[in-house]
Amino acid sequence: MDLTEKRCLPCEGGVPPLDEAAIGRLLPRVPEWEEREGRLRRTFHFPNFVEAMAFLNRVAEVAEAEGHHPDFSVHYRRVDMEIWTHAVGGLTENDFILAAKIDRVL
Repeated sequence: MDLTEKRCLPCEGGVPPLDEAAIGRLLPRVPEWEEREGRLRRTFHFPNFVEAMAFLNRVAEVAEAEGHHPDFSVHYRRVDMEIWTHAVGGLTENDFILAAKIDRVL
């Protein structure tokens, strides 16, 4: 099933983060993202600040609908984004689902 067809499931902790093998199977499904230190990371570039902020507003709608929220920083035309499941201190399938849905926002 396509990751964008899935929904993020509530996570209260108590489950382990994905292991390297599971991350290795999911990472090709979000090819623009990289895994570092138990987080998915991606940098987005836009023509100007207004378009970067418009993108983030669309991401906010997706994140709120999924109940899973990325961390990001804006540097004028550049947006750096990280996703991980805070409750488990690493990656879960939810992170890959959200990354795929953020890619679709573009």
